[in-house]
Amino acid sequence: MKDKLFSLFENTGDLSIESIIMNVLVAAVIGAFIYLSYYLSHKGTIYSKKFNASLVVLTVLTGTVMTVIGNNIALSLGMVGALSIVRFRTAIKDSRDTVYIFWTVIVGICCGVGDYLVACIGSVITFLVLLVLGFIRSDNRMLIVIRASRNRQSEIQAHMYNLFKRKAILRVRNSTEDNIEFIFEVSSAMLRKAENNGVNLIDSVYDLGGVEYVNVVMQNDEVSN
Repeated sequence: MKDKLFSLFENTGDLSIESIIMNVLVAAVIGAFIYLSYYLSHKGTIYSKKFNASLVVLTVLTGTVMTVIGNNIALSLGMVGALSIVRFRTAIKDSRDTVYIFWTVIVGICCGVGDYLVACIGSVITFLVLLVLGFIRSDNRMLIVIRASRNRQSEIQAHMYNLFKRKAILRVRNSTEDNIEFIFEVSSAMLRKAENNGVNLIDSVYDLGGVEYVNVVMQNDEVSN
């Protein structure tokens, strides 16, 4: 019984130099494929060159680690213990970035154990799915900031609700003795629909009278460095 337990901790995953090089090279090639996928599916300020390059390195490192671990349970347990004390505090700009991180780790694991076919087929299918879904964009939120005299409060609220069919959301209402400030939230589609109907938002608000300023601000989930 004792011999069986000790045999579980013996390194049974010895590899030749050719196999090690092949594992790492295939991981690097698929990592470059992931790099291309990230480049095509991310546009604008949300795209990060550093993060994209890190995906390739992460794929190679994961493949190297899995090659070292092999079937050695002792090494695998030690690796889990070492990684459990690491804290990653890098801000994720887009929820899809988490998908790419998992993709690189999975590819590295597959290449590290020599399952190149699984890594290639899975990567091709994932690439096609992300390429299609990468063109899907969430509808940006528009914040309409209005500052006016307090005696125009009811007229401004009624105008905004009538203009957007009561779909405008009042997020903030700040007031002083003489002035009041509103922040309404609408979608960009709602704003475009109003403009297509021949309504100029800014001019229509100023026509109410007593308005100091009107600001339209786009709010989305993109975070720039």
